[in-house]
Amino acid sequence: MEELVDGDWPSDNNCLVALDTPNDKVSSMPWANIHVSNILSATQELHEMIIISLLLASKHEPDGRVILAEFESFRILNTYSPNNGWKEEENAFQRRRKWDKRIMEFVIEISDKPLIWCGDLNVSHEEIDVSHPEFFSSAKLNGYIPPNKEDCGQPGFTLSERKRFGAILKEGMLADAYRFLQKEKDMERGFSWSGNPVGKYRGKRMRIDYFIVSEKLKDRIVACDMHGQGIELQGFYGSDHCPVSLELSQASPDSDQS
Repeated sequence: MEELVDGDWPSDNNCLVALDTPNDKVSSMPWANIHVSNILSATQELHEMIIISLLLASKHEPDGRVILAEFESFRILNTYSPNNGWKEEENAFQRRRKWDKRIMEFVIEISDKPLIWCGDLNVSHEEIDVSHPEFFSSAKLNGYIPPNKEDCGQPGFTLSERKRFGAILKEGMLADAYRFLQKEKDMERGFSWSGNPVGKYRGKRMRIDYFIVSEKLKDRIVACDMHGQGIELQGFYGSDHCPVSLELSQASPDSDQS
């Protein structure tokens, strides 16, 4: 397998990390100039990659929103899901509805292998996934209120987005790795995105970055952590998103998973 990123591979062979990688650190990558949210680093020793695809067949993917890495016994799907926006427009509500429909179709289509889906999914599934539910559910842009009440609120926390995300998980037989382990709200380390540290969004946080895994993998989840914390954004390293990591246990010898 050709090296994807310069430097040493992680010493923990079971750990996957979603992170931003500067272009000058990416070697021999045809997509080096495409703006993607995350580059996924997989371990070199355990799995040989069969194919990596940018899925450039439609209008969404030229933005660099999708990378699919296929291995012999599983796939890793990395997406930067489009922001829902605030209005019923082609580049807002309509685009996100189309995206969610296509993602559902796609995860069902590739269900022949276990899937790990990660990245900035731009949705907070439940009230427990935001720091201030009332604030986010009543948020408006310049006083505008969408005619459909399910489209009201902060992009990423509208009821329509949350329902569609839940349907994707159900129909795709997928599990939210972090929430599988963490049943309670964690106001200190339970969010991956934070608003502007100055103004009304100070201290307002959301969990919109995920590791989603096939149901058949959920019992192998050892840890899923967000590496940022607090209002002062420790661990965010200048971004409004913090890194998120997933650790899976080794498959049992008699398992069909690797």
